[in-house]
Amino acid sequence: MKNRGFTLIEITIVVTIIALLGTIFIANYRGGEKQFALKRSAHKLAQDLRTAQEMAMSSQTTPDSFEPNTFPNGGYGIYFAKGSNSYILFADCDGNGVYSEPGSAPTCVAATTSFSFWKGEKLEEFYLEEGIYIKEVLKDSTSLDSLSLTIFPPDPTTIINSDVLANSAIIYLTFDGQSEKVISINKAGLIDIK
Repeated sequence: MKNRGFTLIEITIVVTIIALLGTIFIANYRGGEKQFALKRSAHKLAQDLRTAQEMAMSSQTTPDSFEPNTFPNGGYGIYFAKGSNSYILFADCDGNGVYSEPGSAPTCVAATTSFSFWKGEKLEEFYLEEGIYIKEVLKDSTSLDSLSLTIFPPDPTTIINSDVLANSAIIYLTFDGQSEKVISINKAGLIDIK
């Protein structure tokens, strides 16, 4: 009777094929994980833009750290800085259509609250997922270092960097500079993710 089994060469080939397939699967899994994180961040950013739109449309008054029961002169908005891993929801208190950094005194700050002076117009800062940052911000195809999208009721009208004639803004999110998502918003407030 003849013994039947596998030779060392056959076993080596099978193990090599399994290792190769495993490596390909793990590499694709990591790439898919990055794409999913980027997609989540893009949708979160779009949702935060919609939150600013809702705040403006509902004529929501400023929180207690500002002068209470007042609507910001310029509405609500979101501020983006190129290269940053966060963006800021703000109340455009001075009505200039752009985010005012902490240390400038917006007109809707309560005079009795000295802390509010240092807070500026910032209501909340949102951080992107780890490894994701804002690669580029554009206003009508012109690259900028920072971008303020201000929404003013009742329509709501989206004002891009205080330019009422600007038609659109584009925000590029990237994961470690390799893959990216594009979020665009037009003057009418329509948000698109590509």
